[in-house]
Amino acid sequence: MDGLPAGFVWGVATSAQQIEGAAGRGTSVWDTFARQPGAVVDGSNGDIACDHYHRWADDLALLSDLGVGAYRLSVAWPRVQPSGTAVSTAGLDFYDRLLDGLVARGITPVVNLYHWDLPQWAQDAGGWTDRETVNRFAEYAAVVAARLGDRVGTWSTMNEPFENFVLGHLTGEHAPGLTLSFDAAFAVAHHLLLAHGLGVQALRAAGATSVMLINSFAPSRPASDSEADQNAAGLYDILQNRLFTDPVLTGDYPDELAPLITGAARDGDLPTIASPIDALGVNYYSINAIRALDGPVPLEAVAPAGFPTTAFGWAVAPDGLTETLVGLHQRYGSRLPPLVVTENGCAYDDELRDGCCDDPDRIAYLDGHVRAVRDAVAAGVDVRGYYVWSLYDNFEWAQGYTKRFGLAYLDYPTQRRIPKSSFAWYRDLIADQS
Repeated sequence: MDGLPAGFVWGVATSAQQIEGAAGRGTSVWDTFARQPGAVVDGSNGDIACDHYHRWADDLALLSDLGVGAYRLSVAWPRVQPSGTAVSTAGLDFYDRLLDGLVARGITPVVNLYHWDLPQWAQDAGGWTDRETVNRFAEYAAVVAARLGDRVGTWSTMNEPFENFVLGHLTGEHAPGLTLSFDAAFAVAHHLLLAHGLGVQALRAAGATSVMLINSFAPSRPASDSEADQNAAGLYDILQNRLFTDPVLTGDYPDELAPLITGAARDGDLPTIASPIDALGVNYYSINAIRALDGPVPLEAVAPAGFPTTAFGWAVAPDGLTETLVGLHQRYGSRLPPLVVTENGCAYDDELRDGCCDDPDRIAYLDGHVRAVRDAVAAGVDVRGYYVWSLYDNFEWAQGYTKRFGLAYLDYPTQRRIPKSSFAWYRDLIADQS
């Protein structure tokens, strides 16, 4: 597509808990959470998921057919350290094979260390409410980097700490299912950020030359003209778009949140959190309207009126991606590293008909968002790549297998991967750019 820089990387993304299946790894907080009645809408879990652990060679063939330049995957922490800090050689062997296969096919591995699947043994010791988990994460990062680092193009410390903080520790909608007070939960946010900083340092010590953090971003709008909703939208903007970005790029928390972090922060933490990164990953799906609420969580995000929506009820708003990228460029200026759109995609009620899956709504969604990236580049933003979420349908957290985001349809009873129309569209787009 005209208007994108030379060397722009086209990719696709997945995460371990959502695709691998449980074979050979320890228990994660999501394995435990999914077994609680009502925690996952269809009562499912990730024990099998897409069976990627056994079918990884087939999935590499799918990636090769797609023609991507990079594949963003995550390492399952419980596969590397199943029952404590002792390391599983077999767990690392799996990722050895996977990365070797990617490199052999000319696909750059982009490896994320933490995509919400905290080992249950670490949760039992306090999880992200306990500062010691930060040190355990840094040790895990060092182990993985020492074994895999020679084949990794770019490392990410963690994916979407905002969602892990809010959904996992405030509202209880995600694992580990905690409903902490608003004040108490900020220790979790600080520990996630500190783990990121120590993770960056561990990766650098192992020789990593390209390291990023992946954050989610969503422009917020007041749901009404009321003062309460306007204040709630301002708070939401700080929480989603700045809490996990300001400390990394500026070395300080937003002024409005600084008092909440005081109890968890220690001398030297902020410089560690601000350890230099080489890129910032931007996950973008939609814009939000924000309503004020009474209660321990003082707001909620809903879809704004006047937009088409996905199967998740999320507004289809490509302009919001341009707004996000340009907004980051304007807010952080010279402190902003190059940006990569590390997740963008949509869920629709896809169906197989005569062995095929036609998904024109997804094609329109992706096309609009790729054009939004081009518009941001035209406005002067340094964007280096775009990754679709996701390669194929998978375990969609608390929604189980009821929501399909994939470029390929996953027929769960047979584990067949069936490329959708959007797969062919994306393959052709990538080929046109090469």
